[in-house]
Amino acid sequence: MTSKSICLITPPSPFLLDERVFVNLGILRIAAVLEQKGYKIDFLDLSGVKNYTDVLRNYMESPHSSKTFGITATTPQIPNAVNLCKVIKDKNKDSKVILGGPHVTLMHTASKREQKKGLDHANRATLNVNRIADIFDVLVCGDGELAIFEALKIDSGVVDADDRKSEYFLSNEQFSDLPFPARHLVDMDSYKYFIEDKKSVSLIAQLGCPFKCSFCSGRNSPFLRKIRQRSVDSIIEEMRHLYHRYNFTGFMFYDDELNVNKDLINLLNRITDLQDEVGEEFRLRGFIKAELFNDAQASAMNRAGFRWLLTGFESGDERILKNIKKMATRDDNTRAIEIAKRHNFKVKALMSIGHAGESFESVENTKKWLLETKPDEFDCTIITAYPGSPYFDDAIKTGDFYTYTSDLSGDKLYQSTIDYSSELDYYKGDPAGGYVSYVWTDHLSPHQLVEARDYIEREVRSKLVIPFNSCRPGVEYEHSMGQGNMSIPDYILRNSLIDP
Repeated sequence: MTSKSICLITPPSPFLLDERVFVNLGILRIAAVLEQKGYKIDFLDLSGVKNYTDVLRNYMESPHSSKTFGITATTPQIPNAVNLCKVIKDKNKDSKVILGGPHVTLMHTASKREQKKGLDHANRATLNVNRIADIFDVLVCGDGELAIFEALKIDSGVVDADDRKSEYFLSNEQFSDLPFPARHLVDMDSYKYFIEDKKSVSLIAQLGCPFKCSFCSGRNSPFLRKIRQRSVDSIIEEMRHLYHRYNFTGFMFYDDELNVNKDLINLLNRITDLQDEVGEEFRLRGFIKAELFNDAQASAMNRAGFRWLLTGFESGDERILKNIKKMATRDDNTRAIEIAKRHNFKVKALMSIGHAGESFESVENTKKWLLETKPDEFDCTIITAYPGSPYFDDAIKTGDFYTYTSDLSGDKLYQSTIDYSSELDYYKGDPAGGYVSYVWTDHLSPHQLVEARDYIEREVRSKLVIPFNSCRPGVEYEHSMGQGNMSIPDYILRNSLIDP
């Protein structure tokens, strides 16, 4: 048995409605490359585990436990990752803890931008990175599959793979040739996800998105901006493996935008061929970019087994769509839904409010667009200014808050200061209530944005007869008939504790 060992950890995600839907593929890819090099991997999958610190303590009491730990974390997972690191250091101060994942990557990218602009170290991204560096021994930014080996060599510091010139930044060929995520380290049967009653799993065929949406975390990070695509052979082989080993016949593609791939139709035809090969009918789900969607794509997607499409339409207001640099117009978004329905797809519309310039009128326009286009499902969230997004990176400190100004319209978005190492209620929220807004505009206060989001939920779900439990099974949605025909200003003014 090799003496090389490392314990990899997925922290809990209590902000999610159900933590046992999709496994974390990023850290399982790290596990796979380490196993390939002869490392012994202990894996703690703490998704959905309430007493997660006790589980870690019990592991560390084992005589065979590793003294090296790797933790991944998105921004909302950081408080739990910090707690895990404290437990590790309390039990054994000589243990080495490596932090990777989207949060440290995007904060580090934002910090580099601050320093390039000549801003002082009191700025929020640099301050956050310094705080994290004081807690964890080594930070890995960007692609971790190659960078992890450098991280294991050093005692402290940053391994920056979020740079196209870095030797650790994955090429298309490396992305295709690396081993599949080490799903065998996880209890896959404990994860429950179905697409039209098909036992389903997530996979990633390409990394990155080239578009410039102002709200999107990663627009300023090469790791999430530059497209890296796996070969069609690699994708098909992983799907074949998932079918034969785990009996999966449903696949959720977690690519940013499937139809950014110019070879998409070839991939779809190969997926159709794979179903003929194994004698099964697959069901697939994925994200598309509205203005790029066309009938040829739709036809091939339907033939391959897609029945649901998800699109970040974001807003039904033209000014907001322009401000956020979505590239798609209101008419583009409407046309995408029309194409989808023509090819018998169900559409989930992903919407958001709280953008620069958001107003009573823009929220009302979003509601009207949803009622006009009639998606089969929708999700409406309040924007959070995440590191790596222009909303975060280009905001200027103004007293106790930050201000982002659209370079197209001059509209502003104001943001509270958030301690990402300890706070997590800024992230999304329970659709049945419980949202908190850390942003506001010249037209809507934080409280009014929460009321506006709830208003869209009530109005659209009731009039399109979309049951609330389609978002969260087991939770009934109560619609107040007395408020059903109110306009957005009337609704907010009746329920708001803050004058507009």
